[in-house]
Amino acid sequence: MSAAARLGLSGTLARNFLLSEITPLLALVGLLMGVFAVLVTPREEEPQINVTFANVFVAFPGATAREVERLVSSPAEQMLAEIEGVEHVYSVSRPGMAVLTVQFKVGQPRTDAIVRLYNKLYSNADWLPVNLGVGQPIVKPKGIDDVPILSLTLWTEDPQRGADDLARVAHTLETELKRVSGTRDLYTLGAPDRVVRVQFDPARLAGHGLALADLRRSLQAANASADAGALVGGNREIPVQAGSFLVDAADIGSLVVGLHQGAPVYLSDVAKVNLGPEVPERYVWLGTGPAAAVNGIAVKGEFPAVTLAVAKKPGENAVAIAEQVLARVEQLKGAFIPEGVHLTVTRNYGVTANDKAVTLISKLIFATALVIALVWLALGWREASIVGAAVILTLTITLFASWAWGFTLNRVSLFALIFSIGILVDDAIVVVENIHRHIQLGGYSLVEAIPRAVDEVGGPTILATFTVIAALLPMAFVSGLMGPYMSPIPINSSMGMLISLAVAFVFTPWLTYKVLRRVVEKHAPSPPTAPPGEPGLMEPTGEREDFAHRLFRRAVGPFLRGRQGRPLRWLLGLGVLALIGASISLAYWQLVVLKMLPFDNKSEFQVIVDLPEGSPLEQTARVLGELGRYVGTVEEVTDYQAYAGTAAPINFNGLVRQYYLRSGANVGDLQVNLVDKKHRHRKSHEIALAVRGPLQEIGARYQANVKVVEVPPGPPVMSPLVAEVYGLDYPGQIAAAREVRARFAATPDIVDVDDTVEAPSERLIVHVDRAKAALLGVSQQAVAADLNTALRGEDVSYLHSESSKYPIPLRLRLPVADQADAPSVLALKTRSQSGGLVPLSEVVDIERTQRENAIYHKDLLPVVFVFGDMAGTLDSPLYGMFEIYGDLKDRRIGGGPLEQFFIRQPDAPYGYSLKWDGEWQITYETFRDMGIAYGVGMILIYLLVVAQFRSYLIPLIIMAPIPLTIIGVMPGHALLRAQFTATSMIGMIALAGIIVRNSILLVDFINLETADGVPFQEAVIRSSAVRAKPIILTALAAMLGALFILDDPIFRGLAVSLIFGILVSTLLTLVFIPVLYYAAFRKTLEPETP
Repeated sequence: MSAAARLGLSGTLARNFLLSEITPLLALVGLLMGVFAVLVTPREEEPQINVTFANVFVAFPGATAREVERLVSSPAEQMLAEIEGVEHVYSVSRPGMAVLTVQFKVGQPRTDAIVRLYNKLYSNADWLPVNLGVGQPIVKPKGIDDVPILSLTLWTEDPQRGADDLARVAHTLETELKRVSGTRDLYTLGAPDRVVRVQFDPARLAGHGLALADLRRSLQAANASADAGALVGGNREIPVQAGSFLVDAADIGSLVVGLHQGAPVYLSDVAKVNLGPEVPERYVWLGTGPAAAVNGIAVKGEFPAVTLAVAKKPGENAVAIAEQVLARVEQLKGAFIPEGVHLTVTRNYGVTANDKAVTLISKLIFATALVIALVWLALGWREASIVGAAVILTLTITLFASWAWGFTLNRVSLFALIFSIGILVDDAIVVVENIHRHIQLGGYSLVEAIPRAVDEVGGPTILATFTVIAALLPMAFVSGLMGPYMSPIPINSSMGMLISLAVAFVFTPWLTYKVLRRVVEKHAPSPPTAPPGEPGLMEPTGEREDFAHRLFRRAVGPFLRGRQGRPLRWLLGLGVLALIGASISLAYWQLVVLKMLPFDNKSEFQVIVDLPEGSPLEQTARVLGELGRYVGTVEEVTDYQAYAGTAAPINFNGLVRQYYLRSGANVGDLQVNLVDKKHRHRKSHEIALAVRGPLQEIGARYQANVKVVEVPPGPPVMSPLVAEVYGLDYPGQIAAAREVRARFAATPDIVDVDDTVEAPSERLIVHVDRAKAALLGVSQQAVAADLNTALRGEDVSYLHSESSKYPIPLRLRLPVADQADAPSVLALKTRSQSGGLVPLSEVVDIERTQRENAIYHKDLLPVVFVFGDMAGTLDSPLYGMFEIYGDLKDRRIGGGPLEQFFIRQPDAPYGYSLKWDGEWQITYETFRDMGIAYGVGMILIYLLVVAQFRSYLIPLIIMAPIPLTIIGVMPGHALLRAQFTATSMIGMIALAGIIVRNSILLVDFINLETADGVPFQEAVIRSSAVRAKPIILTALAAMLGALFILDDPIFRGLAVSLIFGILVSTLLTLVFIPVLYYAAFRKTLEPETP
């Protein structure tokens, strides 16, 4: 009874559940919960990051960029910056249009944020006069779910078919595929507008005495219909419709648009009318690569194409939706997809997510099996089966807890479990090993021995578990994009640790009793003695020692021995400090390269092409064609899609960089798809590095800026290197930015240099001579409207079709051939108030000037951006940034030194200054927050250990090995040529908890021994000898778990930190902690010896 009364929490739990019938049922429920979680948890490749932002478009037709900036952008920025939760407000002011981007802080609830934005805009709808000409703001919210999970490219090798035919097939598929549950947004890229083209002939119009206004009025008047009411009589009500809509393009040409010399003038007399695709504003085609057969493409060449993009609803399973969509596509072949039209899947994030999940789950299984095999070798097959069952149960309950928390099955959450395997197994190993030891000591029945064994290690195990949680959990509060990306690691690991603790105290003792009962209880309880060769708790020191005691007596003994061992103790301390210093210096000598995250091995990359402003669409297509034909020679390429005048389907990177806003004749994208990484030797990053030079050489021949953009390994940024140039006047900022760009270009290994300054190009301003126009009875409004109709085209009405998904406009415009030069356009005649026709050339003058530059703002300040990336041996933008920083520091830009800022905008931007952004900003914020989390973890660990040992000195001794991890981590990175990344830092933070756990076990054992009257020196040596087995076992388990992460590019740093950090610090801890504890308490616990 007294022994039972002395049991603590862990021993009491073990005793209560040891013979309980509920214990196996609880374990069964835990397993079923895990199976349920695996079945229902959505699978994704990357964690869902709640990135909420919105574009606000405000039209101001006819205004200059400066007017737009002053009257629209700046007031709107001030207003939008007041919204709660806004992080940044950007704006771009172009002639006639302002585009504002409101970026909310990461984690802001999307709906709440957008409601606040709408409320702010519409409660201030009176901010500008109604008749100023500024349009209503159009808000386009954006988020992670706007990224398509599936891209289906329709293409044909039939020369009789073109993009218009493919577009009509795609539009039909949109409707059919939208019926798949869980799909969100389906849209087609590259489809030409389907219109009724009314191409008027200015000479014929004038010859028949007609003007554009007559055509406009006639078309609108002829396409009117109304519900005119009903006729009531004869006990009936008959509805009446007045007029009918235009439904057939053939009927439009026969419309009467006027009278000439008493005869009717038909539309076909003055214009060509036909239904079909509009003059191309974009081109899309598919090209094949050497590995095209892998993707089911049997032919070689370039073929017209359109791309159907499919996004999913929030929280839906990407894998299931992708499978359902593709299954529906198979059903539609032959019915809605005609023969001769091919469909190629050019993006499938469902497959990549499933492959990643299956791979990682298999790694999880292998890691668990390897850990169980390790315990088998160390303790025996029975103990291994107990530990294995405990680990499996812990993992299944943790998977359920992860699902309940709201995490998906993605690479980060699964890596968190793989990385945790070694930690989760610790509790089970320590408990089983101690039960194993107590059984060997004898003296008690199995029912008595198990609770006592659990209770003996229960206190330090609880404390050690909470120290690991204290080290990891603060990482969950990392801010910015990196916070939610990495949060599954601390949260899943912490939940797993708590669950493993409960399993170790509830399930493990029960299973141990069931497995070992028949073996142990065959023998009657013997007196409490140690087994041969292993000192027990009550063993006299003179008995024969086992190998562990002999080893540690030789390794640790010389450092003890009172004053005699003091020089060796000092030597050990100085040696450790020297090793720490040498390890840190590896980063200084660039033997260990610092980087946010290394590139992943993806199966795609993009080529972004920008030609000088003023380049026609055909020139852009020509450049993309040459680039595509080169890409088509790279052996790992299956296919590529070229998008001229529009953007490719966005990924997460394109969402943050707002590539979806890229449109215009001078822009283009290449979406390059590679064979799966299992079928190629080179990583995607190596391929991207290899093609960048040749592609940029091709681009240089056409003055095109060509950038190779890879999928970023984690949270994306505007560009890896971003310099924000601020100053007093925008032309001065542009000049300063050009100098900064020149320094970028001159710095070795800096590639993909670009800026937000448009290339100079010609612009015509048609000035109306108001006096002459007034005398002739012509209004400036009429001139502007006619020019707009002639060049841009005017949708004067719509064709009503029962079979078309999208409205078909009646587009009035000049033939393309007549738009080649100004004189042919100005030959157009407009109707004066007197009824006569006046050529536009008589009332206008043309001014030749340059195209206006767009004006960019960030957080209420005008800014010019300069972009770049870094390739080469270091491959880390941080080093390039600091090299450019040093170069700029010694130069005079804008009449003086350029002040440079790293973490904030200039407070007083009254001179030219520069703020560094891009990967640097997210690296700084992540490592700052991780450093704070590390510090908070250390404080929490200290508080926990003080509470346990009731001493201020012992916790410092226990935490002393934390710096020892550096001795393993940094040389490990140098040895494997791995970059020190954010995941490496996560590994170091986890190491702090793991190493402290070992120290607690050692110190607790020393205290138990000295309390039993064992001499201090002997107790110190015994602590290392007895606790070495569970410490080394748990260390090997953690290392084996990390071994399966080593081949992942992103989490390689985490694996290196754990493997080398645990290896070195564990070996040093077994010597360093006992010696340090001895040095600290020698005078208190040991009689003075010479």
